[in-house]
Amino acid sequence: MKGARVTAFFGERDRLDGRFLADRVIAELEDTGMHGAIVMRGAEGFGDKHRLRTDRLLTLSEDLPVVAIGVGERGPIEAVAARIGALPFEGLVTLEEISLDATGIGGAAGDRAKLAVFVGRGRSVGGRPAHEWLVDRLSDAGADAAVALIGVDGILGGVRRRAGFFARNDDVPALVLAVGSTRALASVAGDLGPGLGDAVVTWERTHVCKRDGGVLVPPPATGSGSRRLTLYASEQDHAAGRPLHVEAVRRLRDAGAAGATALRGIRGFDGGRKPHGDELRSVRRRVPTLTTVVDDPGRCDRWLAILNQLTPERGTIVSEDV
Repeated sequence: MKGARVTAFFGERDRLDGRFLADRVIAELEDTGMHGAIVMRGAEGFGDKHRLRTDRLLTLSEDLPVVAIGVGERGPIEAVAARIGALPFEGLVTLEEISLDATGIGGAAGDRAKLAVFVGRGRSVGGRPAHEWLVDRLSDAGADAAVALIGVDGILGGVRRRAGFFARNDDVPALVLAVGSTRALASVAGDLGPGLGDAVVTWERTHVCKRDGGVLVPPPATGSGSRRLTLYASEQDHAAGRPLHVEAVRRLRDAGAAGATALRGIRGFDGGRKPHGDELRSVRRRVPTLTTVVDDPGRCDRWLAILNQLTPERGTIVSEDV
């Protein structure tokens, strides 16, 4: 089934009509009848308002970047994307075509795809959280990269699921993103059964530009529209003495990119690295990271060159049309 995804990037402290913008965005998604949605707090980022205030820190702890994603049938998604895009805030709204039927991955054109699974945090498979099990299953299947991200708000089964400070938050969505060969992702999609409850599974075609420091393969030229570059890496990876995602965001900002956002996952892998996350006895953070920049294709060629320079040995870079 053909569908669409809307993604909004903005600041955690952004307000509209006396309420936080995040609440307004998720309310718009809820009213539209999303198949699935998630709101995630970023770790690093910048956008229009950070460029206008050059005396501010790159990312302020009280105004972290926020990413809200909703998926569903194309008509309702296009309508809600237009409403969110019309709201007066300094941010970015993107719209993409996706498939809502994961069974079609195996017959997809091209050799690479992206799988997205929205699932409740409390769901388990074999005694493990479903999102962690899924990351490991994707690694075993030979995917190029995957990351599990935790939401602070979202929608599953048509019901809003908001995290509470003292709650277990079992129903709040987690999101697993993975890129890899259509064969690898199809083998995993075939394992996603009723044990995941009201999970929502989507997929789309993608282009892997670089894996584990290999040769850069630029994305094919496209017509109108924009492009999203995504860097899958780990907090263990460093460049110029900083975590890779921090240095990537700083260099993109210094080079004149309009905005970039980095998220921390709780479990993931990229390239030949084994799945990893924080451990109780670990001093250094070991979580996976996901860094995103969206721009027109010509400018994205510049940002791709920066990400390529930062990843001589580690990191998986992916390109998609939006």
